[in-house]
Amino acid sequence: MTRGKETGNLILTAAVFIIMEVAALVLLSRSATLQNIWINRFSHRVMAMNWRAEENIRGHFRLREQNEQLAAENFALREELRRYQAMDRLEEEQEHLAATKGRFTYIPATVVKMSRNNLHNYIILNKGSEDGVRPYSGIISEQGVVGVVQAVGKRYSYGLTLMNSFLSVSARIGRNGLVAPLVWDGVSTHRAYLKGIPPHVEIPEGETVYTSGFSFVFPPDIPIAVTQGVSREDGATNSIAVRLLQDFSSLRYVTIAQNPSRAQIAELEQRQEKEEES
Repeated sequence: MTRGKETGNLILTAAVFIIMEVAALVLLSRSATLQNIWINRFSHRVMAMNWRAEENIRGHFRLREQNEQLAAENFALREELRRYQAMDRLEEEQEHLAATKGRFTYIPATVVKMSRNNLHNYIILNKGSEDGVRPYSGIISEQGVVGVVQAVGKRYSYGLTLMNSFLSVSARIGRNGLVAPLVWDGVSTHRAYLKGIPPHVEIPEGETVYTSGFSFVFPPDIPIAVTQGVSREDGATNSIAVRLLQDFSSLRYVTIAQNPSRAQIAELEQRQEKEEES
């Protein structure tokens, strides 16, 4: 009887153990499922954050690449614009040079002798009538205006430089500015004056002065000087001090500019003067 009870208790205990094991396994299975769900959600969030960070990084580098590409395109466009502007300037200069060359002929020459310490300074060149030089031709250099040929021999020419109180050059202030006579100050090797400037006309300092082209001696737009300041000439006009561009202390090579139409222009001027006198 006692053995039967013990056997029954063992069976009951085993059954309860088995039931509890099964319940534990069921609970463990459910818990693992919940854990997997939370783990999956967390991993998805981490993956999303990583993806967003990667996309932001990629976007940043793509934006930088786009900015670099735009900068390169802008640079190329600016360079293209510069080329077109340079071509336009070159075409204008070529047109101007062609027009000027059509009116003038040029003869290279070397300075044989030149004075610089007198009121009436002169220059002698190694080209004369045998080389095609004619009186009243302009003398220019790379720096600007030098003077005017006055007399011509067979092999040499004699001229007056800008440092001569007898010489006056028709000048223009700037490319399209006021026209006025330019004369040497009689003292400095680098100083001259523009005469007869109206008092109401303001002339800025540093403005380049060119030949006006109104004379048959010089081609237009040859640089002569740079403006420096204003001084009162009389009650009606002003004088503009200018610094000559030509350095006469180192002058050696020049060009003689001749206008083939000079004789015809001079003849027309003389005819007009006679008609006015009559």
